[in-house]
Amino acid sequence: MKFVLKSAVSALAFSCVMGAVPAHAYTLMDMLRGDRARSGQSTIFMDPSAPVRGNPGNRNGLGGDIDPEAAMPKVSSPRYYTYKAETLLLVDTAKFADPVITGAVADVSGTATTDGAPQRHFLTEAKVRANADVAKALQAYYGDGKNPLIWVSGEGVNEHGKAALSVLADAASVGLDPADYAVSEPTIDPANPDPDVRDRALTQFELALSSKVLAYVQDTTRGRVDPNKLSGYHDFQRKVVRLDPVLKLSRMSPDVAAYLSSRNPDGTQFQALKAELAKLRAADGGNEERITISLTSLLRPGDSSPEVANIVKAIQKNGSEELKTAHATTFAAYTGGSDYSPEIVSLVEDFQKEHGLKPDGVIGQATVRTMTGGDTNGSKIDKLVVAMEQARWLPDDLGPRYVMINQPAFMAYYYNDSKQQLAMRTVVGGKNNQTYFFNDEIETVEFNPFWGVPQSIIINEMLPKLRADPNYLDQMGYEVEVGGHAVPSSSVDWYGSTQNISVRQPPSSDNALGELKILFPNSHAIYMHDTPSKSFFKRDMRALSHGCVRLADPRAMAAAVLGTTVDDVAKQIATGQNHAVKVPQKIPVYVSYFTAWPNKDGVIEYFDDVYGRDAYVEKAFDVTTKSREAQI
Repeated sequence: MKFVLKSAVSALAFSCVMGAVPAHAYTLMDMLRGDRARSGQSTIFMDPSAPVRGNPGNRNGLGGDIDPEAAMPKVSSPRYYTYKAETLLLVDTAKFADPVITGAVADVSGTATTDGAPQRHFLTEAKVRANADVAKALQAYYGDGKNPLIWVSGEGVNEHGKAALSVLADAASVGLDPADYAVSEPTIDPANPDPDVRDRALTQFELALSSKVLAYVQDTTRGRVDPNKLSGYHDFQRKVVRLDPVLKLSRMSPDVAAYLSSRNPDGTQFQALKAELAKLRAADGGNEERITISLTSLLRPGDSSPEVANIVKAIQKNGSEELKTAHATTFAAYTGGSDYSPEIVSLVEDFQKEHGLKPDGVIGQATVRTMTGGDTNGSKIDKLVVAMEQARWLPDDLGPRYVMINQPAFMAYYYNDSKQQLAMRTVVGGKNNQTYFFNDEIETVEFNPFWGVPQSIIINEMLPKLRADPNYLDQMGYEVEVGGHAVPSSSVDWYGSTQNISVRQPPSSDNALGELKILFPNSHAIYMHDTPSKSFFKRDMRALSHGCVRLADPRAMAAAVLGTTVDDVAKQIATGQNHAVKVPQKIPVYVSYFTAWPNKDGVIEYFDDVYGRDAYVEKAFDVTTKSREAQI
């Protein structure tokens, strides 16, 4: 077939996968792997349309003054940013002026009184900094002369104010930093009878507490960090939080603490993270003794090692109650020997299976990290706080039916009726080709797909071989188009621009996408798909692709999202024809990144931070808190 799926090719820029290695001779995939390592993966971008030094007709790169390595263009990957906190502006309190009631003031009920409550007109003298959304909400409430003060009355802070302070002080329980919402109670000197001094202090406190309450509600709903300012790999439509009703509802609520707490996320995953955070903080503050296992090589069944004692001890601590019950006899019989006996091998295999590792009884570094918990309580707490922040970027309710891909776990899950019905191993992007963090909707399953080679791979990885041998793609059976017209690979000037060149691999047993792909159209050209490289799923560390998500059981996932059977999916594949089937209804897909996340039973599991992203979130926390402290 000479036509090209132009939309698929153009959409695949900066993406996805490497295919399998065919059995014959030197292949395209050999080329992609080998030259990637030899080229050193320069991240400097050279415009592919820029003129090349030397004679562009000398296409084999030999002779003349052409240096193929020096002249090679590159497509850069997204980058991580230096996080910048949101600017807080001085709130224009002049807009808080209201009609003056001569000789009277307003209490918290809104009734005119002369009982010594603070004069509202002192609000115009208060100084508070806030972001634009909070400032707007403050102006909406205090700019209306009918709205009374909320947090103060008489000569001090009222019950509403004390309740609000208590919620803000407990912000750490929901993964926030209490320092971001700290407000000092006004100091009232009983020896100073000047009511103006008292009223100024109280109205300053009133406005400051209102701004912090609004900030808390905004942060706990959408997160205190803007994920899109972390890196080019984060892509979220940040939630819009309606703040205008918050102050009125706080004033009217008979239990303001309950109202403010109700604004925290209440999804089942968030609640599980919150409960785990409370448990770990109550345990010992992260100062527990950590079990270490020191292995310099793999420990295999039948081997002997003094570390066997620590292995048993670690599983006793970090294994599930079910596992410990099932192997109670093994634990009771173990006397501290160094033999890696069949009974202990069986224990290790069940532990590996329980944690999504290859259950082969061979103990390597991935198994060691999992056995030892991988983290102290303190580092687990850090992961939980990051996870709670990131959970706020997603919908509070993930929906009754959805697909969750968790990159650090290298797993994909299908949920229906809010229950996990499918779980499978995945391969995600390598560190130099990271999978993005975003959410979308599954729309289509494509059978017997073409692989449209992304420009990043054409430019970064194909050009070295194509300049040496322009016939290479023809020999491999790839289809090439220039400006929408099919041409032989050998006819292309591979020293010119690749902007109008598209390359695709037809459906075949060697196709990089395998039998099918599951599409949720996005600007990153990321999707789920099959792969002929099945051996990768046997590895524990599976950050190995060009960014797309490879599935260990793509037929099962396709059947789930299509609402059909695996047999029907097999029949679709058996036609051998490239065709697409729309899913009956769009299904949310969360291409997520959580180093702490609850499993189907609500138990929190911890994973390695394969891309090092948690550190960027934690730095953003610090920048945000320091910025807020500096602008108070």
